[in-house]
Amino acid sequence: MRKNLFMYLFFFAALFIIYQYMNEKRIFEEQENTIETLKEKSESYEILSDSLQDMNMEANYFSLMGNENAMTYLEKRGYEASYIANLVREHLYELNAQDGDHPLVPYEGLQGDFKINKVKFLNHRWVVTDFTDGQYWGEMIVEYFINEDNTIDLNVLGSVLYAQ
Repeated sequence: MRKNLFMYLFFFAALFIIYQYMNEKRIFEEQENTIETLKEKSESYEILSDSLQDMNMEANYFSLMGNENAMTYLEKRGYEASYIANLVREHLYELNAQDGDHPLVPYEGLQGDFKINKVKFLNHRWVVTDFTDGQYWGEMIVEYFINEDNTIDLNVLGSVLYAQ
């Protein structure tokens, strides 16, 4: 009887060990598959991230903060690029407060007064602006100069009014 009991315990232990081995093997394979899938996703996200960074660098090439030459030019004159950008942007927006059309916009408002909405700095000398009267809109390139007394001279180089 005792001999049979040990034999049954041995078979039970062997079956239990085989069951545990198979179960752990299945779990391990599932985890390996999950890890491989996540690695593939991670690699694709890294490629996408690199691509987006390249696109961002390309888009910021013509911007004041992305143009090393423009920033160096301003630093040699004793200015920080962000200070100049804020100074010019605020000056352009302050001109919106005047009655009537913005003084730089070379068109008369058709449905209201033309006002500048957005300003994008190309470099240490030019900005592109977007203007609208609420229905019609356009863009213009403005040249700016910072005088020694921090006053700003603006000159419109070109503009376009989009037809509806």
